Amino acid sequence: MTLAAFSLAVLALLLAPGPTNTLMAVAGASHGLARVLRLVPAELAGYLLTVVPLALAGAGLMARAPGAALLLKLAAALWVMVLAVRLWCSAAAGAEGFAIGAGRIFVTTALNPKALIFGLVLLPAPSPAEIAARLLVFCALVVAVALLWGGFGALSHARAGEARAGGLRRIASGWLALVSVSLLLGALRG
Repeated sequence: MTLAAFSLAVLALLLAPGPTNTLMAVAGASHGLARVLRLVPAELAGYLLTVVPLALAGAGLMARAPGAALLLKLAAALWVMVLAVRLWCSAAAGAEGFAIGAGRIFVTTALNPKALIFGLVLLPAPSPAEIAARLLVFCALVVAVALLWGGFGALSHARAGEARAGGLRRIASGWLALVSVSLLLGALRG
């Protein structure tokens, strides 16, 4: 795969709505772009924690322990459902009822199913130089897309009152619940 094709594939996957993007948008909507800027390093670290080991040794690990992928998918589905419930409950409690901090972003991203695709499918390359180039592009795209999603949220923050922000948290919660159920069904189907 050429670097251009790799970049387009990564960008398409990163732009798709998912748990991390949802949290970044809610963080932007709740607290503005300044909060999002502080969360970007946690997102990048969460992805790197998962994708680098998978890119370097994932195929061998999955061959030796085929149940590992299932366990990761189940853990991701459970974590995303926990986020959905907490976010739903926070809509009544106001913006402070569900703090989106670096730790929550880090764990959500490390367990993000997209990380499995990046680490097992897109990042592995035939040479160390090619892996390094792909990793550099990947990091740049993660930062750009995180800022984009957070920026979308920040735009609504500038226009919305607390009542509208609560509605946004409810919509985001419903989306996360849907993502969690689809992850669970996908994991159980094999």
